[in-house]
Amino acid sequence: MVQSIGGIAKYSATDLDRFAQELNKDGICVIPGVFEQKLIDEWTQAFEKLFHERQNQPGGLAPREISRYYLTLPWIYPFANELVFANPVIMGVLERVFFQEYVMVQMGVDVPFQGSDYQEIHRDFRPLFSDGLRPAVGDRIVTPLYALAVNFPLVEVTAENGPFQMARGTHVLPREEGLKKVASGEIPMESFYMQPGDVMVRSPLALHRGSPNRTNQPRPMVVMGYAMHWLHTPKVELTLQQDYYESLPVEMRQMLRCQVVEQLPKEKLETYVNFKY
Repeated sequence: MVQSIGGIAKYSATDLDRFAQELNKDGICVIPGVFEQKLIDEWTQAFEKLFHERQNQPGGLAPREISRYYLTLPWIYPFANELVFANPVIMGVLERVFFQEYVMVQMGVDVPFQGSDYQEIHRDFRPLFSDGLRPAVGDRIVTPLYALAVNFPLVEVTAENGPFQMARGTHVLPREEGLKKVASGEIPMESFYMQPGDVMVRSPLALHRGSPNRTNQPRPMVVMGYAMHWLHTPKVELTLQQDYYESLPVEMRQMLRCQVVEQLPKEKLETYVNFKY
């Protein structure tokens, strides 16, 4: 049974089991009310300031086609928050679908502005093997989930401001088969509307796209990436300042795949430009 304490939804082990089952079956689950509004407000204010700074830095933003950008978040307050990247609800779902040690590899924001368009339908990761080599039962691929994206919006996500769109179940189909089913309408491209505080956990192998933001306000969506400890993820990175890193419990340090530096750089050159497969 879901309870709400202080405005934050509390989930039982049965609830977490259900979310994990949805994730395995559909490639996505949405968990309402994980974060309180105060936290979202703090992140929104800090993000707006950061985005303005990055706009004025050469290479400070990664282009995501027309009027859409990606930026890596610095590991500073309020973004460096164990109650977010190691949130018990999120970890409870991840631990039910990752059957080995996993690491966090990414923390950034995807933000479409007015003038953005539909992205090409894509995946964020290549499969472990070619589609022809992956083990299958019928037309379903049985490779377990080995990477996950955790998203949460800093504003309400509506039909007008660029909702994330995904075709459920395509994470277990060969890419071309999934694209055919989407094109024929057999599997719809579904929009996911969210409230501030909601969390989406999804497989980056599922076919998806960004949709147009038709409003005059940006739609920032935080993305945190987690992967099996053995997966090579060269396009995304975390950089932590040494004093903060050393203040973390050992289990959290082990969960973060990061570069540890004495002082965080003042400027960030975005390298996560190629993102579609």
